[in-house]
Amino acid sequence: MPTVDYVSLDAQAVQASIDLVARVTDADLAKPTPCRAWTLYGLLAHMATQHYGFAAASRGDGDEAGWKLRDLGDDPVKAYIDSAEHVLTAFAEDGVTERTFPLAEFGASFPGHQAISFHFIDYVVHSWDVAKSLGTTVTFTPEVLDAALAVAHIVPTGDVRLAPGSPFGPEIPYSGTDPLTQIVAHLGRNPA
Repeated sequence: MPTVDYVSLDAQAVQASIDLVARVTDADLAKPTPCRAWTLYGLLAHMATQHYGFAAASRGDGDEAGWKLRDLGDDPVKAYIDSAEHVLTAFAEDGVTERTFPLAEFGASFPGHQAISFHFIDYVVHSWDVAKSLGTTVTFTPEVLDAALAVAHIVPTGDVRLAPGSPFGPEIPYSGTDPLTQIVAHLGRNPA
């Protein structure tokens, strides 16, 4: 069975986030997001932190300080895009999927292929979050959506999603057929 190319899929998801964030204005930064208690600025700061944390982990750096929430400075859009380009460069390195990623945020190390799948699902969902905040939509290829749906269904459900700091909320019932909406609902986002 062929291995899923999460590096390529992740690059598509991150690029979608870049395309959306490039349209963000200063006025948009205070808008609410589908993420609990985060404004768009807070979501972008979280996303940038994740990019730098995963990039460091791809180099074997498991320092928890790398996961400390970042300030986006005077140009949050540029700061976000710089962070996204940073992780894309890190994940494009030869042999990255064979490395071990110490992910301080998860308190464990993971094979590169699996760690990149974590980043990938985050950026499919976070791209959707940004789009919702901006009152627009995001579109992914069927290949991205099929892979993201498979990863989403691996994420544990139940009481673990109620724990403080859980990356995903409880699953939201959804009976439609749109794959992106299935993904976000499964991962605790209200499709409405």
